[in-house]
Amino acid sequence: MAGSGLRILIAYPYLGPRGALYRWYPLQGVAPPSWLTIGGWLGGGRQWHFAIAWFFVLNGLVYLAYLAGSGEWRWRTFNPARDAAPAVAQFLHYARLRKASPPADFYNGLQRLAYTSIIVIAAVMTLSGLAIYKPVQFHFLTILFGGYDGARVVHLAGLALIALFVATHLVLAALHPREILAMVTGGKRE
Repeated sequence: MAGSGLRILIAYPYLGPRGALYRWYPLQGVAPPSWLTIGGWLGGGRQWHFAIAWFFVLNGLVYLAYLAGSGEWRWRTFNPARDAAPAVAQFLHYARLRKASPPADFYNGLQRLAYTSIIVIAAVMTLSGLAIYKPVQFHFLTILFGGYDGARVVHLAGLALIALFVATHLVLAALHPREILAMVTGGKRE
């Protein structure tokens, strides 16, 4: 998905309308390297992007239906009253500012915050993607994001946040290799 999105970005590697660039974006005109992209050209990148996007949207809807139908959302989503203090404690442990890890639960507070955030980011990515894909038909979404260019900024920022989420998970998996088996099998059952 990211590779096809970067292929689309190559077609116009600027943020802001033509002639009025966003000066705060330091990578104006810098196209991503082609080895990071898929699709070969703009049309191919768009075709790959939309094909993969609809698969992810369907997958996300099935996951949200499962959370709602099973009641799992009560344990898997971030609840500030329950999870804020444990999330801070877990972050301090990872930052090596606290020696003891907080008590383990199905998910710790920081995991719940990350997993809930990624659901919200995915929803915003879907809406901003629709605003970019069909700005006239979804004009209400386009307006919500501050116009076509605003939707592009939000979509690219979402890509950066998802990349950060994935990179963080890869680092944490490398630091705790025994947990990978628990991730695959679902962990201990009581």
